[in-house]
Amino acid sequence: MNKVVLFLLAIVASFTVEAQINTPAASPASKFIQTVGLTEVVVDYSRPSMRGRKVYGDLVPFNKLWRTGANAYTKVSFDTNVTIGGNTLEAGTYSLFSKPGASSWEVFFYTDIIGGGTPKTWEEDKVVAQLSVPVYKMEMPVETFTITIDDVTSNGANIGIIWENTYVAIPFSVPTDATVMKSIDKALNGPSANDYYAAAVYYASEGKDIQKAKEWMDKAMTMTEKPAFWQLRQQSLILAKAGDKKGAISAAKKSLAGAKEAGNDDYVKMNNDSLKEWGSK
Repeated sequence: MNKVVLFLLAIVASFTVEAQINTPAASPASKFIQTVGLTEVVVDYSRPSMRGRKVYGDLVPFNKLWRTGANAYTKVSFDTNVTIGGNTLEAGTYSLFSKPGASSWEVFFYTDIIGGGTPKTWEEDKVVAQLSVPVYKMEMPVETFTITIDDVTSNGANIGIIWENTYVAIPFSVPTDATVMKSIDKALNGPSANDYYAAAVYYASEGKDIQKAKEWMDKAMTMTEKPAFWQLRQQSLILAKAGDKKGAISAAKKSLAGAKEAGNDDYVKMNNDSLKEWGSK
């Protein structure tokens, strides 16, 4: 009996050892990052090879939905909004599907990003961009499925798909010019109300030059059409530290009124406590 048990244990151990052997994936994973203008683009996909097979029209049938790669969905991420096929895609990650054809491909950017193969149920409302792109034939065959970012400019690029003797390019544009112009306008027009407010609060909280904090807070309040009750609260504290008790009381009363209107009991109590401390009637 013991011999039988030992024999079975030996078989189990042999399978355990065998299961620990690592072998290369048939379609290895690939992930790369490309900056286009001021936008970071990340492509995450798996790379099948031809291995003597005919790809398009056979291994990958024409006019049938394809995951555009192997294994898990091919994913493309953008850290800013981009424009594809006339559609605006918000910053985020999308899966890439296609329907290859002999002379053109239909390409789809899809919101579901987890899964393998193609979705069991294709939902049109999850398609955020769809476009048709032409097929370009190449003289030299490419053994392994490849995705690239080509023709990079400050305002856009192409997602290139290369395999066998086929190349297709999926154009997209990025908001570089708008982002740069906004940055230029901000720099040339000087600090914003939020910049002055943040600097004032920091100076006051860190015990730095309170008169400078008061000056910045005054600028922030002047530039703000309707200061919020929490902003007025900070202004009152800075005014009090700067020795302007009258100004502090006035700002605290405004903050108190705003806090009551917003139903914020914490700020109501804080303002009441400060007004009592500062001798307000």
